Amino acid sequence: MTSPAPSHARRAFASRIAARPLLFDGAMGTLLYSRGIPQRASLDELVSTRPDMVAAIHREYIAAGADAIETCTFGANRFRLAPHGLADRAGPLNRRAAQLAREARDVAGRGDVLVAGSIGPLLAPARGSTGVGAGDVRAGFREQVEGLLEGGVDLLLFETFGRLEELLDGIAVARSLCDLPVVAEMTFAEDGTASDGTSPEAAAVALAGAGVDAAGVNCGVGPILCAEAVARMAAAAPALALSVMPNAGLPRRVEGQFVYAADPVYFGEAVAGFLESGARIAGGCCGTTPRHVGAMRRALDRLGTSPGDVAASGGPARPASTPISMVRGLPPAAEEAPRTSHADGAGSEPEPLTPGRLPRLLGGGRFVVSVEIDPPRSVRIERTLEAATLLRDAGVDVVNVSDSAMARVRMGALAVAFAIQRDVGLETIVHVTTRDRNLMALESELLGAHALGIRNILALTGDPPRIGDYPTGTAVWDVDSAGLVAILKRLNRGEDQAGSPIGAPAAFTVACALDLTAEDLDRELGRLEAKLDAGADLVMTQPVYDIGQWERLLDRVAARWGAPRLPAPVLAGILPLHSSRHAEFLHNEVPGITIPERVRAAMREAGERGTEVGIEMALALLEQLRPLVHGTYIMPSFGRYQMAAELVRRIRAREPAPAA
Repeated sequence: MTSPAPSHARRAFASRIAARPLLFDGAMGTLLYSRGIPQRASLDELVSTRPDMVAAIHREYIAAGADAIETCTFGANRFRLAPHGLADRAGPLNRRAAQLAREARDVAGRGDVLVAGSIGPLLAPARGSTGVGAGDVRAGFREQVEGLLEGGVDLLLFETFGRLEELLDGIAVARSLCDLPVVAEMTFAEDGTASDGTSPEAAAVALAGAGVDAAGVNCGVGPILCAEAVARMAAAAPALALSVMPNAGLPRRVEGQFVYAADPVYFGEAVAGFLESGARIAGGCCGTTPRHVGAMRRALDRLGTSPGDVAASGGPARPASTPISMVRGLPPAAEEAPRTSHADGAGSEPEPLTPGRLPRLLGGGRFVVSVEIDPPRSVRIERTLEAATLLRDAGVDVVNVSDSAMARVRMGALAVAFAIQRDVGLETIVHVTTRDRNLMALESELLGAHALGIRNILALTGDPPRIGDYPTGTAVWDVDSAGLVAILKRLNRGEDQAGSPIGAPAAFTVACALDLTAEDLDRELGRLEAKLDAGADLVMTQPVYDIGQWERLLDRVAARWGAPRLPAPVLAGILPLHSSRHAEFLHNEVPGITIPERVRAAMREAGERGTEVGIEMALALLEQLRPLVHGTYIMPSFGRYQMAAELVRRIRAREPAPAA
């Protein structure tokens, strides 16, 4: 009877390590102890009591360049947990540990990183001793493996076994429960034998017969002796993929702490020897840190990817691009995500992501011009992209994309903004209201927007549903616009509202709104102050039609802040008028817009020249405002983008020529 063909996961794993050596992480326990965890604590329980600390270590190893991270479950079986009163929690702790490692991988943005379920010896008496039989041993392994599988691990790693029989029992249980890749490692002493007397050669033959996907050596001793043991395994079982994860040498006790002798540089230098001994998987055990893994990463990147590439000279350079296969969730053709580079590979936070052009324009003296675009009320976006192209060619710097203004249902603003940035090459400012999304949905959408290249957000509370298409609909409003500003700025600090890390500091530029014609201007300025205190970077005003409206604002600003202007860059809102009827409609029917009688009278007199007069008045007002603001925010009515484009062209034509 032939054995069934290996699963896709096992084939993908074999292809990956054949194409390129796989780098595992380093120690978990010694790092936890070094960060204040007591020696007698249950490290396996920390996934529940200190998940922040465990997740941070996972992320540090990923940042250092690890291709695989191990769950914090080395001793998470009923026998090791029993002294801590946790024997009945083996399953849940293993499940949570796997979930935590996967979350750390997601936060780090490295989908190619494998999550290995760590399984150590049960520390049970030998089979047949009093009170413990084969059934107890297998039940202990079963609980742990089932928990890791429920948590979603990509492979199982049996490590630090000194008894071959116990290791084979664990492998048999794993094979009965799943067809994920299995890596099995034994520990050998300085004399080259395991605690039960097993030699590396005997271990290799037995493990190959058990059907593991890789076998090797970990813990116990340092790089040299581990590499020697791997070479002996390679000679006995040439077809078996091999792994090596040594300790950082032997430890010595210094002021109550164990200090390991082998430094990161030494570990980096040892990598060539690991590959020459036949290893396709490398990593570290006790005493190793992200700095050790970082040194190994750099060494592996200098060496070739196939066993024959490693020569005494140090091997050829790594190819510029190497295909890899994911074990779970991606096809074999998926390529490796780029790594973040760190000088020392230890605990470095990812570099902040790049903001858009808008902050540079605001700080560089340019008169910034933005025009608002309404998303379509259909599934077709072609005309919206044509409008954006028209505005780009006229000279706008950014376009604003509204978010179902007046509670009228339109295509989602983020989808439209992404299409404009991708297809037109024009930066956007996306309006985001707190009306339609609860706190979790807001943060989820903002994370997605950032990943798609959206960097500028106008934080709004939003119009109530009763004035729009669905008057019986309900609003959410978990937070108001000031609360949304605070959420965005917290994302810029690299964490969500719950304090959980998001992988790297975001790079949002956050705008807020101001109605400078509000009847109660002091109240409106109080709301603005809350938004600025929350961290808003830019103020965008409702339409202004008269310099007197701006002067009234500045008088109140001086009284409140003791300054001649607002304490943030400002884009003055301009809504060009095109007829007397248009002016009366805006003044009398649209909240937040007040048009002085002088302006409405001019539009009445304009008659058929309404569009031209509207543009001329807007230009004249902008000339008065230019010394007081950083740019303008143009809001075309009823999709009159041609009129807006003409206004933009005239704004640009009036700008002074650059100095020679």
